[in-house]
Amino acid sequence: MSANTFDHPSRTLATFAAGLSFSQIPDPVLRRAEDLMLDWLGSVLAARSARPVQAIQRFAETMGPAEGSSEVLISRRTTSPVFAALVNAAASHYVEQDDVHNGSVFHPAAVVFAPALATAQALGASGAQLLTAVVAGYEVGIRVGEFLGRSHYRTFHTTATAGTLAAAAAVGRLLELTPAQMLHAFGSAGTQSAGVWEFLRDAADSKQLHCAHAAASGLMSAYLAKDGFTGAQHVLEGAQGLGVGMSSDADPARLVDGLGTRWTLAETSFKYHASCRHTHPAADALLQVMTAHGLKHSDIARVVTHVHQGAIDVLGRVVVPTTVHQGKFSMGTVLGLIAVHGRAGLTEFDRDYLAPEVAAFRDKVMMELDREVDTAYPARWIGKVSIETTDGRRFPGRVDEPKGDPGDTLSRAEIEDKMKRLVQYGAAATPEEAQALCDRIWGLADAARVDRLLG
Repeated sequence: MSANTFDHPSRTLATFAAGLSFSQIPDPVLRRAEDLMLDWLGSVLAARSARPVQAIQRFAETMGPAEGSSEVLISRRTTSPVFAALVNAAASHYVEQDDVHNGSVFHPAAVVFAPALATAQALGASGAQLLTAVVAGYEVGIRVGEFLGRSHYRTFHTTATAGTLAAAAAVGRLLELTPAQMLHAFGSAGTQSAGVWEFLRDAADSKQLHCAHAAASGLMSAYLAKDGFTGAQHVLEGAQGLGVGMSSDADPARLVDGLGTRWTLAETSFKYHASCRHTHPAADALLQVMTAHGLKHSDIARVVTHVHQGAIDVLGRVVVPTTVHQGKFSMGTVLGLIAVHGRAGLTEFDRDYLAPEVAAFRDKVMMELDREVDTAYPARWIGKVSIETTDGRRFPGRVDEPKGDPGDTLSRAEIEDKMKRLVQYGAAATPEEAQALCDRIWGLADAARVDRLLG
């Protein structure tokens, strides 16, 4: 890379996003982008009737046009791109089944696919153009998340903050912004970056607003840049930029790490359990021990989960959950569902997150900071547990890659199965419609035009 790459990494990143072509993207990355899109659709449709998502949908219906070119997936109505992106992004993150990139602690799908699909439908873009835009959004958003670092995540929800730039990159690529315009879009998106973790303490609905705002703000930033609107040229690494204001360990080199050779989209993980990703390593380790030794939940007296600091920062705020969604951020509740039912899916959470046997197990679980786990994080999310039984036996458990990580990823058959289960949970489509969605996404690269996905 040239010296200018490091003198102005924001410009280098913007130039990459603006110039990315379909032919540059390796075939395995394109196939994974399709996988991630189908996975995302399941999460959106599962949240069809969720109260906070419905509130944002009603807002969009009141404020936005009654019809348009872009599809609101959960209602099957159409509206303008910005309001379709707003609603679809709000739905993306609700059931806690959307993807995650470990190193950036960032959920790309929620803030990339919603604005990209809405814009592609408005422009009459091809499937190849949509996939190219999605890859641009992932590559930008993930690198911004990595740039902001671990300190950022203690207070800020990275999906909300880095998400504005991810959305701007995806939409900007569809609008065919020049490198200079893309940099302006980054400036406008970055100045709108927002979203803090305080909502978890109150079981508030802010997480849905975080995704909606990031998607819509990024989209707006790209459209404004197309029209000549200017933004800060060093919004990320500048003297008063996001790195200074939102982080104590921001590293500008991460913004340009491996551009064009390291495809971060392919590093993204699928979520197997319907809970905060920070609970997954311990959940898998607990299940491993219980299966190996034939243990029932009543056999276990105590579970210590050996975790990274990020897990303590996020999950430590929830002691006794008061809502289903808050229960997904309770290590004890998640492990209780795993111990009692062998899984922590949407149905188990809805039915049993406060069930007596789950609550009793929850109180047996504690988190301890583990040096090995913390040092490996966020590049690797190691799961370690220490289990003590009621008869005094002790068992360690360890999982080096949670189910869904690139080293233990989901097959296309598993992704289809997950998506269909999510669609059924949300009562959002018939089995035939769900299968048709699968077929459309698997053939997306060859689609001449991205039309409505649901009738």
